[in-house]
Parts: sequence; C-alpha cells; structure tokens
Amino acid sequence: MKNLLTRRSIRRYSQRPVDDILLNRLLDEASRTQTMGNLQLYSVVVTRSETIRQQLAPAHFNQPMVTQAPVVLTVCADFNRTSQWARCRQATPGYDNLLSFMNAATDALLYTQTLCCLMDEEGLGYCYLGTTIYQPKLIIDVLQLPRLVMPVATLTVGWPDEQPPLSDRLPLRAIVHDDVYHDYTPADIDDLYTYKEQLPENQHFVELNKKETLAQVFTDIRYTKKDNEALSATFMETLRRQGFL
Repeated sequence: MKNLLTRRSIRRYSQRPVDDILLNRLLDEASRTQTMGNLQLYSVVVTRSETIRQQLAPAHFNQPMVTQAPVVLTVCADFNRTSQWARCRQATPGYDNLLSFMNAATDALLYTQTLCCLMDEEGLGYCYLGTTIYQPKLIIDVLQLPRLVMPVATLTVGWPDEQPPLSDRLPLRAIVHDDVYHDYTPADIDDLYTYKEQLPENQHFVELNKKETLAQVFTDIRYTKKDNEALSATFMETLRRQGFL
C-alpha cells in the first residue's frame, strides 16, 4: 500500500484502462469525506471521451497528460443540485453568493484530496491540475456546466508509466505555528528555504530560467503579478456568469 510519503504526481500513463467498477467504488468511498451540512456540495464530471479530452486540453495549456490519460476528472463546486432540491421541496434557496461558492469549493477540494488518497492506495496515478481555475469559462462550456456549478479541480487519472523522483517539501517547522501565528524573520527564511534552494534540480531550474534566485523564478516567470491579476479578473467574471456573485 502506498502512503503520502511516497506520493508522486504522474503525468505519463500506460494503455491499461481504468476499470469503471474500480473508479466508481473510489468515487463512492470518497463521498464519506467531511462536508458542510452533509450537503455534499460538489459534482464530478468523468471524461473518458477522447474528443472531449481534446476540447478540454486548451483550458489546461495543452499539457499532454490531459489527452494521454484515459480518464480526466473535473471536480466542481455545485450548489445547483442543492438549489434544485430546495425548489422541489417548497424551500427557497439563497446560495447565489460568494460565501456559498467558498463553502462548495471547500467541499469539492476536501472530496478531491480524499479521492487522491484512495487512488494512491490502489496504485492509480494522477496529476492535480491547478490550471482549472485559470480558464474556467472553456471548461464550463465544454462540460456544459449550469448556473451555480464552478470547476475547481481537475485530475488526470491512469495507471502509471513512470516513477518520477519525489519533490521536495519544507520542514514541518515552516508550516506549524504554536498557539498563534509567528511571522517569519529573514533568519527564519534562511533556515527554512536554504535546503530547497541548494538542491541541484532547483539550482538548475534557476540557471535554466536565467534568474539569480529560485524565488525570482516564481515571481518573475511562473506566477507573475500581471498574470495573477488577469486570471483573477477572469475568475471573478466567471463566478458572476455562474451566479455566485
């Protein structure tokens, strides 16, 4: 059995199919995760169709695993189903607001993480695509998502055809604060990040991107202020389109 200490993101998959019975069992087991008000404010679109996977690929910057993986799972924050239930039972829903989106997104991401752990135990490979919230409009159109449904996570899923090295992690003291939050001093930052910065693969990453520090790679190239602001505007516009604002 795998555990989180050996978890890897898998981007290359074998041709072995992912059995419907297995996948549905894992999707069902994951529904035992915690959820606000026991409402299960999420839905999962299971995409096996090659045509639809190809249509989804541009929303994920055409990363090869979107079309190469046998299954793509799009996990959505979903207040549509609960609202429809309310209206069918003589109740008036009031979930067209930001708080409701946050509650549904939290439910959806908790479900996603539980599902990831279950897939690890079965030996399935997967890759979590953070690009889901970058271009949500295209995903919404391709998957025909109605009002009050918003994509928040995507997993490419299949049997692994690679075993990439484990990625580095910060030490526990970097993320755990006793009693209250203790802000970081420059000395703390040196203590917490020096090991990460000195790893050969990260030094090569800096060199490859022609930067002086690893932090500059993230601020100047990977996650720039300009891109973050533009993508934020798109995300807010999409939340309005889907009825959450």
